[in-house]
Amino acid sequence: MTALIQTLDTPDGPFTILVDDRQRVLSSGWTTDHQEILDRLSAAARPAEVREGETDAAAAALAYYAGDLAAIDAVAVKQTGTALQLAGWAALRRITAGAPLTYTGFAAVLDNPSAVRAAASICARNAPALFVPCHRVLRSDGSLGGFAWGLDVKERLLAREGVSPA
Repeated sequence: MTALIQTLDTPDGPFTILVDDRQRVLSSGWTTDHQEILDRLSAAARPAEVREGETDAAAAALAYYAGDLAAIDAVAVKQTGTALQLAGWAALRRITAGAPLTYTGFAAVLDNPSAVRAAASICARNAPALFVPCHRVLRSDGSLGGFAWGLDVKERLLAREGVSPA
């Protein structure tokens, strides 16, 4: 499979998007380092060839930054993982901008309220950041928790969505 990679300038810094040949986002994040984007994928999920090019997802990311917070919702993604991970990533896509969940609440959505660590792991292993909005999950005290692309980016994304973490 040949994949396309594109880097955009955003208010949160450079944002790189990797898509497959069907324009589904495989991985994305706030970096210019293409290898860092590829490293978010398992070895089996990495494309054989990557070239720079325009991605359909770029327009949605720019629309999000222009204030259309729902623009990222319709972007197709492709993720591979366990059944729990796939269910978790699908659940992340249903979290509405401005209405974050706690890790405990996210575990409950997965019908496993005691699996808070598993819920956090699902967020940590989320490759198509922004399009699968793992930034919308917070600690039970309302503080940020973790984010692969830095807490400053997570805080600004949430602020853009009208959320002020504790």
